[in-house]
Amino acid sequence: MRLTPFAAMMIIAVLLIGGVASAAPEKDPLRPRVPADQMEGAKKLSTPLFKDSRQAPAKMLEEGKALYEGKGTCFNCHGKAGKGDGVAGAMLDPGPRNFANCDFHAKKTDGELFWVMKNGIQGTGMMALTPMVVTEEEAWKTIAYLRTFCKS
Repeated sequence: MRLTPFAAMMIIAVLLIGGVASAAPEKDPLRPRVPADQMEGAKKLSTPLFKDSRQAPAKMLEEGKALYEGKGTCFNCHGKAGKGDGVAGAMLDPGPRNFANCDFHAKKTDGELFWVMKNGIQGTGMMALTPMVVTEEEAWKTIAYLRTFCKS
C-alpha cells in the first residue's frame, strides 16, 4: 500500500515525538464538535448520494472504505477498525474519535460529521479534509463507511 504525503508526514511526526504511545481517550465522545452558532446549519446538511448514510449502497460503502484507508488517511489516527487507535493518533490529546461507539452514531447526524470533515475540530488533531484531501462526494462516502463501525 502506497502512503499519501499526509499519511507519511503523520507517521514521521509520531516517530519524532517519541514513538508510539497510547492516545488519550476522548473525554466526552458525545460532546458537540460543531460550534453552537453553526449547529442548526450542520444538522441540515445531507448527502446528495443516498437518503441516509446508514442505508448507503454496498458499492458506496466499499468506496468509503477505500477512501478511509487510502486517500483520506483516516485510519492513521482512527485505526483500521475505527476505534481511535491508529498509529498517528497515539500522539493526540484528546485521542481520535472512536467510531465503534454506537452512542456516538445515534447522537450525530450525517451533516455534523460532514461539517467536521470540512472544517476540522478546533483543539483536537482533526483537521479539515474537504476539499483539500477529499472531495465533498468522497466525504459523504467516507461518512457512510464510518457508520459501519457501529455493530449494534
